[in-house]
Amino acid sequence: WDILGWNWAVLECTGVVLGGPQRGDRDGVVTLAIPPPARKQEIIKITEQLIEAVNNGDFEAYAKICDPGLTSFEPEALGNLVEGMDFHRFYFENLLSKNNKPIHTTILNPHVHVIGEDAACIAYIRLTQYIDAQGRPRTSQSEETRVWHRRDGKWQNVHFHGSGAPVAPLQ
Repeated sequence: WDILGWNWAVLECTGVVLGGPQRGDRDGVVTLAIPPPARKQEIIKITEQLIEAVNNGDFEAYAKICDPGLTSFEPEALGNLVEGMDFHRFYFENLLSKNNKPIHTTILNPHVHVIGEDAACIAYIRLTQYIDAQGRPRTSQSEETRVWHRRDGKWQNVHFHGSGAPVAPLQ
C-alpha cells in the first residue's frame, strides 16, 4: 500500500478499530496502515554515526554524512544561521581532532518523523559525557533536531538545530 510515497505495512484486524490511518471497511475487516519501523531505525543509526564522527574528531566522516550546504542553528553560532561546512571544520581542526580525552554521547528519547521515501526529521536529547581540563568527569545536555534527505540512496544531514550547552566541550 502506498500513501504519499511511503511504503506501508498492512495489518488487518476484525471488530476493534485501533485508530490511525485506515482504508476500506470490507465485511467488518478494517485495514490499518503502519509506518515501517526500519526506516526510523535507519535514521537513528545514521544520526549515531554522525555523532560518533564528531566525538572522534573525524571531519572526513562527518562531511560524508552532511550535505555540503548544511544549514544550522547552534549555540556555537550565537543564534545565527550558519550555512556550509567551514564553520564546523573550524571546530574539528582546532578542538575536536586535538582532544585525546574520551567523549561519550547518549541519545535520549529519539523521535523520528518519516516524511516520504527520501526525507526524515529526528528530534532528541543529547547527553555528552567528557573529562574537563581539571580531569573531572562532566555531562552536558543539548536538545537537537536534524533534517535528513536521501540522495542517490545515501542519507545526508541537510539541517541541524541545537539548543542548550555547546556540543563541543570547550576545555
